[in-house]
Amino acid sequence: MGWTKTARREHDRSGLRYASDCTDEEWAVVRPLLRRTSRVGRPRKHKARTLWDAIQYIAATGCQWVQLPKDFPPFTTVQYHFYRMRDNGLLDAVNAVLVAWVRVSEGRRSEPSAGIIDSQSAKSTEAGGPRGYDAGKRIKGRKRHIVTDTLGNVLEGVVHGADVQDRDGAPGLIERACDAYPTLARVFADGGYAGQKLEAAVAHIDRLTIEIIRRSDLAGFVILPRRWVIERTLAWLNRCRRFAKDWEASIASSEAWMVVSSIRRMTRRIAKLEL
Repeated sequence: MGWTKTARREHDRSGLRYASDCTDEEWAVVRPLLRRTSRVGRPRKHKARTLWDAIQYIAATGCQWVQLPKDFPPFTTVQYHFYRMRDNGLLDAVNAVLVAWVRVSEGRRSEPSAGIIDSQSAKSTEAGGPRGYDAGKRIKGRKRHIVTDTLGNVLEGVVHGADVQDRDGAPGLIERACDAYPTLARVFADGGYAGQKLEAAVAHIDRLTIEIIRRSDLAGFVILPRRWVIERTLAWLNRCRRFAKDWEASIASSEAWMVVSSIRRMTRRIAKLEL
């Protein structure tokens, strides 16, 4: 389906300084969640919106920190605030609030009862940190492993070497998702997660059922139930060029950029739905 005039107006961002900047409606969504919590230290020199726009610019364009345009605060300042939000759990907290907000806006319960798990391998650079070779995809780098709800909102994500098999990387991720969302009782997965190993690893989560959705035997392209949702989410994440490769020296930063991309998408979604 081609672009219509209505769709173009809806997605038009030509009035912004950069297309990655928040609109007033989007900032109204995320501003209360990014408010300063510490009362210690000197007053902040740069506005929170400017710092958040700078982080969005890095995510959307994929540029190096030192290439951040001069009309943003110094890149070291933006970097400091990104690392701080990464390490104090603020990004994860904001993501969780937005997941509930989107779900309620779509007429769902705020807490998901079902999720979908999948992974994506990406090339890495010489920056350092864990990496491996995914023989199936023929990629040397890292693997992004996520759990979404049935709407495609990212619930939890981890990053590890690409040589880690899906069924080996899944238990820790599923445990994190179940801890964060106590109502999560069913997880859909593809054939790469089949077998006793994963079932045994998560057997202590009594409420949880792993449901394997196997590939169709029909020739040609076939849409598989549930699995297409998480494939779409991975495509959404990749709209941020920071994901063209895994550029990060640390796993923590790789995971944080996934959360930033998730927040970016849901913020825009909520602004269009409600504001």
